[in-house]
Amino acid sequence: MSFRSNPASITGSIAPVVTPFTEDGAVDHDSLRRLVDWQIESGSTGISIGGSTGEPSAQTLDERAEAIRTVSTAIDGRVPFLPGTGSARLDETLELTSIARDAGADLALVITPYYARPTQEALYQWYATVCREFPDLPVAAYNVPVRTAVELAPETIARLFRDFDSFVGVKETTKDFEHFSRVRHAAGPEILMWSGIELLCLPLLALGGQGFISALANIAPAAVAEMYRAADAGDWDRAREIHYGVHPLVDLLFVETNPAPAKWLMAERGLITSSMVRPPLVGLSDSGQTTVRSLVDQAGQYLTPVPTATTDRTAG
Repeated sequence: MSFRSNPASITGSIAPVVTPFTEDGAVDHDSLRRLVDWQIESGSTGISIGGSTGEPSAQTLDERAEAIRTVSTAIDGRVPFLPGTGSARLDETLELTSIARDAGADLALVITPYYARPTQEALYQWYATVCREFPDLPVAAYNVPVRTAVELAPETIARLFRDFDSFVGVKETTKDFEHFSRVRHAAGPEILMWSGIELLCLPLLALGGQGFISALANIAPAAVAEMYRAADAGDWDRAREIHYGVHPLVDLLFVETNPAPAKWLMAERGLITSSMVRPPLVGLSDSGQTTVRSLVDQAGQYLTPVPTATTDRTAG
């Protein structure tokens, strides 16, 4: 919880880890613990769980709560912990945020409520309720309109930032490059912003971003972390080299619906025990597997090595 009092210190490459499942579909807590250690050892400067890559809508509230507790214990204060605690229901959002707070989370990422398509005033009231309930826990909105069918407007974000001390920022997962700029212009330079779009992670640093919460960190955490460090040190040539070098791996993530391709590759490389995704998703198709292998051939040097005890089945 050492980062909770200073959310501005939550910078760099924050890994939004997948939720690994066993072959019979249960949450695989042993794999989850190993992933946390591998991420931190590979240079990730924070850990998140329960975002889109973590399949939260396919899990029960109890499962999400237990995963949060497992990850928090595994992190043990080494890096910031930013769990996703949002739901389409306000009561569930409040309950899960409370669980995350008590588990030691440093910041709660709260997704815009999906499916209902609320107005901007309704979104303001939603986040205002969360902030009033948790005045001592930093809260950041998770704006991902491609998943939720609603976008949190820059003016609404700025209003929340002005009205509540605990509302500290936003994870921007939108390809609308202007949106990021307009949020920062409306709210001011003190608002904290992280990119959730892989190919916007680097350019958004130039606009004042804190870092990124990129699904690419599930397979290439060292490269993503190095890209941030290079940019932060002013070595833009190296940062751009990595940015363009990982393009095939970014394409890999979305060969089919995220996180199915990443989980397949992670299972093949021995990082998790099963590539299972839960309905309504399905596992990576045969043609998808062929495409993933081809993309790995193009940029495999950017994949982060796995622990020596595992077996990489993508080779040969």
